[in-house]
Amino acid sequence: MTPSLNVSVIIVSFNTCELLRNCLKSVFEKTTEVSFEVIVSDNGSVDGSVEMVKGEFPQVVLIENNANLGFGTANNRGLDVAKGEFVFYLNSDTLLLNNAIKVFYDYWKKHENESFGALGCNLVDANGMLTESHGKFPESKKLLKKMARHLLAFYAKCVLKFFGCDISGIRPVPVYERYIGDVDYVVGADLFVKNSPYARFDENFFLYYEETDMQLRMKNDGLRRSLIEGPSVIHLVRGGKNKIDDVLRYGSFSIIQSEISKVRYTKKNLSGISAILLKFMISLHWMSPYVFKNARKFYRKLWSV
Repeated sequence: MTPSLNVSVIIVSFNTCELLRNCLKSVFEKTTEVSFEVIVSDNGSVDGSVEMVKGEFPQVVLIENNANLGFGTANNRGLDVAKGEFVFYLNSDTLLLNNAIKVFYDYWKKHENESFGALGCNLVDANGMLTESHGKFPESKKLLKKMARHLLAFYAKCVLKFFGCDISGIRPVPVYERYIGDVDYVVGADLFVKNSPYARFDENFFLYYEETDMQLRMKNDGLRRSLIEGPSVIHLVRGGKNKIDDVLRYGSFSIIQSEISKVRYTKKNLSGISAILLKFMISLHWMSPYVFKNARKFYRKLWSV
């Protein structure tokens, strides 16, 4: 089927009503000189997100999944109906500061013979500071070493917390540098891709690592992934709120899902033995009293990966 639009913007929504409203406003206010549609794939929000989209943005294609399908699956439901030549996966906690969609589109069309698989840009946070925009493909040894270091640090913090020590300043704040050029993978918060089979996520990943897995397939088939100059996008990182205790944060649903996805990625793309070792270390992590309450119901899922 010949695409009827230049770009399909796909946004997954899950209980982020105000963030989604601001994201949609920025898309419609900043995007000009390119034909586009916006598709919101809602994962069963109960905070009025669906009603807000229907009432304030009737031009949006709204998909009501009526359940939390996960990030990749919800994006795929949007991809199923996308009419654009290109797809722009955009988080609901982002804001476009300029005509970013046209910049991405023009750049790709101008460099069509350069075998691109994905484009992104240098994201900034609410304070204008650079935030995570790309990453390196995981390697088995590095994943295991990082998880081992994390376990030691985590349980040290648990001991300090038990004795009432202030651990709020222990976790280092990452510093990101501006980068332009080819990367291993572009983060999924602003991911510009061709509307093709490469745009589809592996639905076995519920949350996290799905864009890494997608772009590893691109790499294996010789497609480039790059950050470009020009687009300006804020990523609020889940609203920039919930700055809770570092130890307690690791019992959150998103972190638990991230660890399950890490095992899934490792087993699929790296090493079965490494995946088993990761399962053991993650299980030790989940035994902490600060994590176990939330993690216990996911043990079976972890070991079934």
